[in-house]
Amino acid sequence: MGVKVLKFGGSSVADGIQLKKLKEIVEADPDRRYVVVSAPGKRFSGDNKVTDLLYLCKTEIDNHIPYDQVFQVIIDRYSAVKLNLGIDVDLKSRYEEIRRNIEAGCSVDYLASRGEFLSAVLVAAYLGYDFVDTAGLIQFDSRGRLLPEETNEALKAELAKHERAVLPGFYGTQKDTDKVRVFSRGGSDVTGSLVARAVEADVYENWTDVSGLLMADPRIVENPKPIDQITYVELRELSYMGASVLHEDAVFPVRGANIPINIRNTNKPEDPGTMITTSRPENTERILSGVAGNKDFTVIAIYKNMLNKEVGFIRRILTILEDLDVSFEHIPTGIDTVSVVISNDQLPEGKLDDVLDALQHQINPDSITVHDDIALIAAVGIGMSRRLGTSARLFTALAEAGVNVRMIDQGSSEINIIIGVLNEDFEKAIRAIYNAFNSDRDDVLKDTMSKLH
Repeated sequence: MGVKVLKFGGSSVADGIQLKKLKEIVEADPDRRYVVVSAPGKRFSGDNKVTDLLYLCKTEIDNHIPYDQVFQVIIDRYSAVKLNLGIDVDLKSRYEEIRRNIEAGCSVDYLASRGEFLSAVLVAAYLGYDFVDTAGLIQFDSRGRLLPEETNEALKAELAKHERAVLPGFYGTQKDTDKVRVFSRGGSDVTGSLVARAVEADVYENWTDVSGLLMADPRIVENPKPIDQITYVELRELSYMGASVLHEDAVFPVRGANIPINIRNTNKPEDPGTMITTSRPENTERILSGVAGNKDFTVIAIYKNMLNKEVGFIRRILTILEDLDVSFEHIPTGIDTVSVVISNDQLPEGKLDDVLDALQHQINPDSITVHDDIALIAAVGIGMSRRLGTSARLFTALAEAGVNVRMIDQGSSEINIIIGVLNEDFEKAIRAIYNAFNSDRDDVLKDTMSKLH
């Protein structure tokens, strides 16, 4: 018998209807032995996520406002599911315990984590699986950073005692204490990945409300093609630009253990979804795996004659950014020029002036030019590497669409091309790149090549 770890997101545990789907999915395969669950998400437009309600409770407590009404809404969510599905589990004592901890001045992390905790208790009883709390197993240091090796050892030892179990996602505890610490939002993905590593799973199934990844944002490109398989490296590149249904930190535990991730749809379990693997054949017919991007970046273009002869020039620029607590995205360079690309989120009012003043006084450039209306787009695909004509096709498509490229950057792996365009050209550029690699002409060419072979 193999081992599969499943993680179900908030939409997959939102109510009794969704939990019935969850149970059918789990029971359809005896290898599905370990289940990680999120807190219940929205049931319909305008509804509230349980985690948001818990944060609201904490806000009201901090502002000396009675929180009972909001907390009762949370209780009603779980109690309704228990009643509708006829689940035999004691939730009342759990509610009372949470209330006692609230009255004792619990931390915001503790309160926020109770959504996953209650969800796991409920789902474990519904499936007839053991409930295993991640408190004491998922371990953080005093600064809230995950301790991966300690976590792996603790999970491995505990889960060896349970043939089948349900665990809450999103949280753990500070090492050698009972202080609850949480991941960033979406952290249940990370919990699932850690569990998959600990039990040496054959696959980590991440169940959500979409049938895997798409080659482009459907809000920009009409009916983009699904991605059937993608590598961890490609996923990282696309996730960096915001095109992911998976928490980016969830990749690392399973990638190191060579465990594939399968993104699946709880509402369409028959769909194969997207398989994320360590590698795929480089001779694949698909050149482009996906295209994604974000708006609102600032490019600081620095010109200095004989820059390439000046030792430590780039280091001084990075030191200035570090001293001002500003992170950068890219640094394209030329012989006499260097550009620093920074997200506008890193440049609140006055911060850009501070950066420019420091650059002017500490590196003495010949000129500095600022472009603050830039969008970045990444075209990603292992099939792009060493494939003749890829760049020509991409830039021809942009030219034909009337998009002026303001910046070009490419990673050393040659699996991505990053371009900068004006914010106003963002959607147009995404569509142009997508269509350039997904035209009917390409489909005909693939059919022809297939027949020849």
